[in-house]
Amino acid sequence: MAKPADTRTAGRKPAAKSTRSAAETEKIRAALAARHDELRAEYDQTLSEITELQRDRLTDSAGDDQADTGTKTFEREQEISLANSILERITQVERALERLDEGGYGWCERCGNPIPVERLAAFPSATLCVTCKQLAERR
Repeated sequence: MAKPADTRTAGRKPAAKSTRSAAETEKIRAALAARHDELRAEYDQTLSEITELQRDRLTDSAGDDQADTGTKTFEREQEISLANSILERITQVERALERLDEGGYGWCERCGNPIPVERLAAFPSATLCVTCKQLAERR
């Protein structure tokens, strides 16, 4: 259950945010864009592999019993789950780029406090500070 203090600070932004220099912003943008390109290439490769595996499975399914069919279905679901996971990470990076353009990058979307630089270095598309993320994971 949310504490009263949590509801008062939720969504509130600090009155004065420190601004980044243009060089810092461009460095962050370049890192996020590079990560986006990397993830997009990984996603495209994964889709290509899924398509090829599907084609192979269709031509090599004669004589399959129920166990073979179940195994192939399980593997296909895992591959699709992996592709969806990559797509979710792409969406997170795109959202981080939007926040960077809007001036909200590096600030917690829940409490409005700055997200530590160490957290952003480890997870550049972070939207919550460590405290808010821990609270969200407990729920």
